[in-house]
Amino acid sequence: MRNNVEHFKCEISDGIATIALDRSDRKNPLTFESYAELRDWFRDLDYADEVNAVVFASNGGNFSSGGDVHEIIGPLTKMTMKELLAFTRMTGDLVKAIVNCGKPVIAAVDGICVGAGAIIAMASDLRIATTEAKTAFLFTRVGLAGCDMGACAILPRIIGQGRAAELLYTGRSMSADEGYAWGFYNRIVPADELIIEAQSMATRIAAGPNFGHMMTKTMLAQEWSMSIEQAIEAEAQAQAICMQTADFERAYKAFVAKEKPVFEGD
Repeated sequence: MRNNVEHFKCEISDGIATIALDRSDRKNPLTFESYAELRDWFRDLDYADEVNAVVFASNGGNFSSGGDVHEIIGPLTKMTMKELLAFTRMTGDLVKAIVNCGKPVIAAVDGICVGAGAIIAMASDLRIATTEAKTAFLFTRVGLAGCDMGACAILPRIIGQGRAAELLYTGRSMSADEGYAWGFYNRIVPADELIIEAQSMATRIAAGPNFGHMMTKTMLAQEWSMSIEQAIEAEAQAQAICMQTADFERAYKAFVAKEKPVFEGD
């Protein structure tokens, strides 16, 4: 797995990849290059056995200010329809890559988390925020629709249709307390504890049965479009596959021996 990336920060240690956008002087905007590199990195993650969980961290007190006004918004106003569609498909591919990477992703959100930054947090499996987190899906405020990068499909499933509609129509900021009360954030922590808490959660998850975690993430994504009957059958097949793993046998032997199981991900 590459950690020598060019357009964002990346550190891999003890099975945890910690990444962050790296333009803190401008509240970490995304560029054409960082979009593409993040997309490719998350796509590769599906095959990276050395990484068991990801923390998408804040940097310099902010998560991300979204697409860079000068490096993305300006050029978009001069593109053809074909070029614009290529761009919007690329940004959507980043969300698909996060959802399909096979590894739990934890967003650690501080300060500004807006536009595409809010989408990245939304696409993550778990979200931890500081009291200073301000999250906005502000696409309508720049003259666009709220339906960007899967927001109209994913956000209502997290916070409910009415709340999602309010945020997507108005583009207003959702406070950390609102985000927690609405289920967007799993917990709120002081700023100086944010990365510690996120990495601690990642470590706890990574110590579990990682093949099983991959299957859980896969089912969470795929079952959105299934009926209850289809979902139950899909989970029966998924669980039968997991019952063939060595981790399942390790857990049984540890239980019999009254020990804590040590999972190895196979």
